[in-house]
Amino acid sequence: MLAIDLRRFVVPRSAVRSPGRFVPGASWPGGAWLEGTVAGTVAGSWAMSGYGDRRSGDLWRVSGMRVLVIEDHQELAGVLARGLRREGMAVDVALDGGEGWFKLGASDYDVVVLDRDLPVLHGDELCRRLRAQGAGTRVLMLTAAGGPRRAAEGLGLGADDYLAKPFDFVELIARVRALARRPAATRPPVLEAAGIRLDPAARLASRSGRPLELARKEFGVLEVLLAAGGRVVSAEELLEKVWDENADLFTTAVRTTIKKLRRKLGRPDPIETLIGSGYRIPR
Repeated sequence: MLAIDLRRFVVPRSAVRSPGRFVPGASWPGGAWLEGTVAGTVAGSWAMSGYGDRRSGDLWRVSGMRVLVIEDHQELAGVLARGLRREGMAVDVALDGGEGWFKLGASDYDVVVLDRDLPVLHGDELCRRLRAQGAGTRVLMLTAAGGPRRAAEGLGLGADDYLAKPFDFVELIARVRALARRPAATRPPVLEAAGIRLDPAARLASRSGRPLELARKEFGVLEVLLAAGGRVVSAEELLEKVWDENADLFTTAVRTTIKKLRRKLGRPDPIETLIGSGYRIPR
């Protein structure tokens, strides 16, 4: 396996203390590379930078978004996955283009973080195939080669956005979220129904003006139900959008999370259960 220096791809602790873009090869005082806040390199930088509020347990950084990371450098793939999960996203990982293409055929993803130079199936070809199928999945292409020409090539292949390594994780997260919003152009930035107000960007939820302290999965389920606009959402869809590929289809996780969510939302119960179909919050 090719040995890589993760410092070329992540933001060091010292960089977070003083705003600015990470420059590869720069000397950072103390060499304090983040390694452990989430058993990964990234989350500590977000927590210290003010982009995350490290409250207790699952109350930190939540979302109802599913992301596929296709990256052949296993260490970097792990760092990306852990950081995105810390943001509350459901994340799957593929270590080559062939595996990535298989997972794209098996599940629906909101965003694919795609390394360009992949083994088995090159990132360029994977992107072409995805667009040829007319898939609505958004693609953020990563490459070690920067410059306007390389960016133009990637965008010309069908990528929706392009980011050169090394990159700042704060920017990566912002780009992933921006891409996920594109397919639902009519979706309001704040979701509201039944007296519930949910702001995905600020990670805030309330009902009738009363703040709600929701665990990560509870927030994700509520976001998906509100975004559905009154449509019935099946337990399978909730599993796919809020959990990841390792979730057991026969698990009671959805039912348990709905039960906890109902208790926190209070009366009258805004979540309707349609036996055999799923759940909905009427508009």
